[in-house]
Amino acid sequence: MNKVVALVGMAGAGKSEVSAVFEKNGYTIVHFGDATQKEIAKRGLAVNEANERAMREMLRKEYGMAAFAELNKEYIDEALKTTNVVVDGLYSWSEYIVMRDYYAGRFYVAAVWTSPKLRYERLGKRPVRPLTPEEAFSRDNAEISNLEKGGPIAMADYMIINNGTLKELREKTQQLVEEIG
Repeated sequence: MNKVVALVGMAGAGKSEVSAVFEKNGYTIVHFGDATQKEIAKRGLAVNEANERAMREMLRKEYGMAAFAELNKEYIDEALKTTNVVVDGLYSWSEYIVMRDYYAGRFYVAAVWTSPKLRYERLGKRPVRPLTPEEAFSRDNAEISNLEKGGPIAMADYMIINNGTLKELREKTQQLVEEIG
């Protein structure tokens, strides 16, 4: 039976790098955040932190706090027919509960953690959607306060500490992929 591994962590922790290692090991990536980007494009809005936050919150108001789990189930189910799946960007406690219950027995959560100071430095340097430290903190605050993000991190089955090099992160992730099997 194929597995679902959901990645959780704050912005800039390294979830995309971790998901790339899973993909190299045959997993299909499902990006929960793609629903946000699709809706922003559909509405002709600029891609920026304010619009992304507003859209994430709007989707959750419209579909509930488990919105992204519900909006992505069909993509996960289709991929599971032939491969394991890594979900990049599980956010809310409600999403966690929906995924845990729906994929019972084959659902795992891996938290990617990086110190706030280092995350903020990385977010300021990233080529796509860079954030200032103030924007990064504001996003952290909104995700923890409004989107229930702390719960899935606290309940993770696995924890990857990413305060080192990219090479170290990839090695730790490869070990995790092998451990999950």
